[in-house]
Amino acid sequence: MSLRFGIDLGGTKIEIIALNNHGHTLLRERVPTPQGDYAATVQTILHLIYRAEQQLGRPDTVGIGVPGAISPATGLIKNANSVCLIGQPLDRDLSVALQRPVKLSNDANCFALSEAVDGAGAGAEIVFGVILGTGTGGGVVVRQRVLTGMNAIAGEWGHNPLPWPRPEELPGPPCYCGKPGCIETFLSGPGLSRDFQTATGKILTPKEIDSFAKAGDTDAHACLERYADRLARGLASVINILDPNVIVLGGGVSNLDYLYTRVPQLWQHYVFSDRVDTLLKPAIHGDSSGVRGAAWLVVENGEGMAENDKNHTLD
Repeated sequence: MSLRFGIDLGGTKIEIIALNNHGHTLLRERVPTPQGDYAATVQTILHLIYRAEQQLGRPDTVGIGVPGAISPATGLIKNANSVCLIGQPLDRDLSVALQRPVKLSNDANCFALSEAVDGAGAGAEIVFGVILGTGTGGGVVVRQRVLTGMNAIAGEWGHNPLPWPRPEELPGPPCYCGKPGCIETFLSGPGLSRDFQTATGKILTPKEIDSFAKAGDTDAHACLERYADRLARGLASVINILDPNVIVLGGGVSNLDYLYTRVPQLWQHYVFSDRVDTLLKPAIHGDSSGVRGAAWLVVENGEGMAENDKNHTLD
């Protein structure tokens, strides 16, 4: 039986999953992420793997999903919101300790891969995976292979400006990347809450805004309508470039049912086509998609390897 481990390294938790070759979960465990401590983070990951090995045996492959990417220029982690990872050779450190190759990819790529392999995008040629949570991440999977890109930033749609901005949307909220008006500042969960607060003076979570809208609150409904139109514009720009079969939404904001009917209605106005057949779907595996995708980073016979080995090779 083929056995693969996936690790999802998040800002608050580290999770391990073990899958067989049919995608069935054999083991799953979560522990807190050591805050601001790279060495402790590495040791925590290793201890999770060692414990899993004691129960199940040595895996065929180990994949890691991280909130960042490997720089093709240096081989070190970049663009990580867990700043202790930045500038570190995480995959090499784990590979040396485990004495086997370790595949590492962005957590949004892992999410997209999971949903493309056996989730909402299963069987589709091109899948764009979107995480709408504290940030706005994205990953591209073509024929069950993650597109990493020359600069290891493929799918980072959240750090483009909001397309077709309205006058009241300019210059846009400041983004942590240093530029104003990024898609992420509008479409993240905090961005949705900030929009409602700006319009009403009230502070609500996205879930509360949705509940108020369903109860007939006109301010909440108007806020969701603004959000849906902004999401439609952002995804239309992706469709115009990538033309995916399926767009899969994950993260906390993806739980708003309103989006799956309204956004496809709205993106018809922005996509450069007479008809838009792209499907918009919620993730099937929910918050398990990231860790499952990490486990799928390498599949049998070398097919479906998510990282571009020409850009980064483990010794």
